[in-house]
Amino acid sequence: MTRKHPPPAHRHRWMRSMLLALPLLSLPLLYAALGTARSSSSSSSPPPPLAARLGRQQQPLLPPPRLAYLISGGPGDGPRIRRLLRALYHPWNYYLVGVTGEEERADLEAFVRGEEAPRRYGNVRVAAPGEWAAVSRRGPTELAATLHGAALLLKEFEGWSWFINLSASDYPLMPQDDILHIFSYLPRDLNFIDHTSNIGWREQQRARPIIVDPALQISNKTEVVTTKEKRSLPSAFKIFVGSSWVILSRSFLEFCILGWDNLPRTLLMYFANFLSSSEGYFHTVICNSKYYQNTTVNSDVRFMAWDNPPRTHPANLTTEYFDAMANSGLPFAHSFTDDNPVLDMIDAKLLRRAPDHFTPGGWCLGSTVGDKDPCTFFGRSFVLRPTSGSGKLEKLLLKLLEPDNFRPKQCI
Repeated sequence: MTRKHPPPAHRHRWMRSMLLALPLLSLPLLYAALGTARSSSSSSSPPPPLAARLGRQQQPLLPPPRLAYLISGGPGDGPRIRRLLRALYHPWNYYLVGVTGEEERADLEAFVRGEEAPRRYGNVRVAAPGEWAAVSRRGPTELAATLHGAALLLKEFEGWSWFINLSASDYPLMPQDDILHIFSYLPRDLNFIDHTSNIGWREQQRARPIIVDPALQISNKTEVVTTKEKRSLPSAFKIFVGSSWVILSRSFLEFCILGWDNLPRTLLMYFANFLSSSEGYFHTVICNSKYYQNTTVNSDVRFMAWDNPPRTHPANLTTEYFDAMANSGLPFAHSFTDDNPVLDMIDAKLLRRAPDHFTPGGWCLGSTVGDKDPCTFFGRSFVLRPTSGSGKLEKLLLKLLEPDNFRPKQCI
């Protein structure tokens, strides 16, 4: 009979150490497993057509793209921008707020300092008084402010892929998780910009007049002055016009701002004497550049309602437009009056956001019990939890990228 000897004492000590260490070892493993499951479940790919159309794999490469927002407003817009920031905020993105008025600026700075997530991530910045001034809506100072805001975003925040300009009268129609999830499948050089070379009535009313924008030199003067003289249309380049609301790639903005090619600089001097130059500058630069004219998607991806016949500006959106907005698949809408009831409908039904809370997403780990904001406790910023509404954005992009829509509508 073979006698079994008891294990040596050092083996007892080794086994005892392993048993004591197992709980400690299991914690990071469990966290990693949960994190992996959370990431994979929250970033599940959309239906195959978008990835197939773009010739991409079903699962996008992590991390998702970052978005850089420029939010602008004037005196009295502080509360509207505060609400807009709560609806738009995501720790993965960057936000620059430009607002005129000391009271509004101080209020928004206090808001950013008082919220845990923006303070922790440092991704929201309110432009200082010397960085943002009053602009003329129809003059080149509005364009100058947009370029300045984009330059500040390029300087202070790294790694973002797209620039999006919004005003205090705009509002999102879907959570940021939906936008980031679907944009993960897009080439990072695409530029969403509504444009046309058929300038029509704009030739006589915007291109030919000679103007002076007093806001360039007088801080409290924002009405553009026109003269009786007219100028001819240029022959060195072709004018394009369209919506002033854009989603532009980082690469294209670097092309416009860093000035390694002379075209953006030349056109900037021309559009300094162009009424509503923000509705023509980027459009003309991109369509006259051999580097970027094939990157355009002819849409501003904003929901707008126009009167019949259309006026200079779109109609203010109300509850009667809610169903159309919800079914459009568009990520943003313009424009809303202050605290219109339709904003409450968007918060409740599309963003799932409670009053004075952030729009919840995959980064929010807190509980909603007791009307608590789930985003007061947060995890990893790149984790996404898209909603079913992301499929509407995907469907819209599929339509925009169809062969009959994409190339034939570029710079025409």
